Amino acid sequence: MLRDAAPSITLPRRRSALTTLLRWSAIARQRRQLARLDDAALRDIGLSRADVANELRRKPWDTPTHWKR
Repeated sequence: MLRDAAPSITLPRRRSALTTLLRWSAIARQRRQLARLDDAALRDIGLSRADVANELRRKPWDTPTHWKR
């Protein structure tokens, strides 16, 4: 059986509402954990308290595009 020679189009998969909520919950949890790090640990990863404060103000859906898979 021959297949059509035209290239197939791949549409982006839609996430379910539950998957999205779980992802946002995980991001919020990670940001809270970041806030609990001491100054020495923050220096080790190259962040300041101001960087952490800025990250904590972000909404769960406000993430870098490379995080979205």
